[in-house]
Amino acid sequence: MTHRTAAQALIVLAAALTASGAALAQTATTDAAAAPAAAPAPNLTGNVSITTNYKFRGQDQDMIGKSGYAKTKGFKPAIQGGLDYAFGDSGFYVGNWNSSVNWLTGNSIEMDVYGGYKFKAGPLDMDVGALSYIYPGNSAGNTTELYVAGTYANETLGSFTAKYSHTVSKDYFGYAGNKAGSGLKGTNTGYLNLSYSKEIVPKVTLKAAVGYTNMSSDIRSLGYKSYVDYNVGASYDFGNGLSLTGSVQGANKKSSYLAVANPGVDLGFGTFGQTTYSPNKARFILTLTKTL
Repeated sequence: MTHRTAAQALIVLAAALTASGAALAQTATTDAAAAPAAAPAPNLTGNVSITTNYKFRGQDQDMIGKSGYAKTKGFKPAIQGGLDYAFGDSGFYVGNWNSSVNWLTGNSIEMDVYGGYKFKAGPLDMDVGALSYIYPGNSAGNTTELYVAGTYANETLGSFTAKYSHTVSKDYFGYAGNKAGSGLKGTNTGYLNLSYSKEIVPKVTLKAAVGYTNMSSDIRSLGYKSYVDYNVGASYDFGNGLSLTGSVQGANKKSSYLAVANPGVDLGFGTFGQTTYSPNKARFILTLTKTL
């Protein structure tokens, strides 16, 4: 699948979601006129986003540049979109989210498929489930995780969420190389994320998160270190489901995740001019999102 094909597919998805959102809005208006009682929350919801750089757990997801060398620029736009379906008030849900990516040879799209169960536990909103990251053009990146999350929301203090994800697949985003026959596994890699959000002035919400990726022993044996990522920013709500978020995202341990950006020149007695780039480098990112 080419990058263009993936982008076109996501654009079609965006158009479809926008159309469905308009249809839902029209239906809601008609129903409101006939019966002013509050309508129940819709079972099917969607979202479409355009971002200046897609980072996942602090790492760039658009890395392959000219001649296969790493891209160093900060502007690497991606189009994203997804659908979620809730089974009434049962707490069960399923969903799919997609993004254009460019870090696996032969692949240009990430497809996430997930399902879970949400419930109340005292003052906490709990969420447990499973998520598979699928890369149709190169299955070496395919990863499956189980997750559990708890959220405490307070009108005065804001919203606090703790989420832990545990890898159950043999591969972890291509790092272990199990599918390549190395025998090394990404199983038991864990990711803990703590996030906070609070509306600080009308329409403006402060958002901050910090995460820790604990790589499996097999992945660490290859020189990839466990690392901390961060995400700090704010979003502005334009209304009607449209919002703009600006944030600084990145991660530490940059030297453990280096890719060659310029091979330099081999003069026979040494290579000169070679440069490297780390996907963990901090970047300022803008994301425009429409929820339906």
